[in-house]
Amino acid sequence: MPTLRIAILECDTPLDKVLDKYGSYGDIFTALLQQASAEVTAEGAEEVKVECTNYDVVSKQEYPEDLSKVDAILMTGSKHNSFDNDPWILKLVDFTKKILDTQSRIRVLGICFGHQIVGRALGAKVARGNQGWEVSVTPLELTSVGKQVFGVESLSIHQMHQDMVYTYPSDILPLAHTTRCENQGMYAKNRLITVQGHPEFNAEMVTHILGARHDAGVFKDEIYEDGIKRVEETHGGEVIARAFVRFLLD
Repeated sequence: MPTLRIAILECDTPLDKVLDKYGSYGDIFTALLQQASAEVTAEGAEEVKVECTNYDVVSKQEYPEDLSKVDAILMTGSKHNSFDNDPWILKLVDFTKKILDTQSRIRVLGICFGHQIVGRALGAKVARGNQGWEVSVTPLELTSVGKQVFGVESLSIHQMHQDMVYTYPSDILPLAHTTRCENQGMYAKNRLITVQGHPEFNAEMVTHILGARHDAGVFKDEIYEDGIKRVEETHGGEVIARAFVRFLLD
């Protein structure tokens, strides 16, 4: 049985209510990917074991020491700005650039903030979006490549962002877009796959985030109420997770 050794670079800590129930973002992604690997196996693929190790790249700035023992890195979402120049963010950008520039074996996966870090590492403009927040379950307009990679004709995903990658780096294929965000995902075969949305989120998690940011005054009533209205809609997090596993096995 092959083993996929994934280093999860945790770029934030969940809200306490989420952390207490589901664990860290690394724990949440581990559960998602392990379930996806079982589903991909059930589809007829060779049985594979997913082995994840979490690294706190924010407060501890820790990274895998021996890259020969890593098959992929996954960068999580974050409340922080991917375009800021805090030391830990610059270190993360440099690490990502090093992985992408110097080797062809380790695959790179990026989620939301992680998606933006990949864009920044590849030289794309990353900045605040000009159309405000995009939250809760949102339908994507898949490209032909996106339909092929995800194996579906249509797909929705939880969103929680106001920043975006403005351009597509060279040799990178677009996966999807929305009316508020042109770059909803990037793909390069055997190299990287990223999504702006959150396949790891569920309705409960997003409800907590919407409520906390509304209480803090980050979200106005209109954004909060619109997000709550859509939070229980069907989303394709498991579809995306299976695509991640197939990408890693390819």
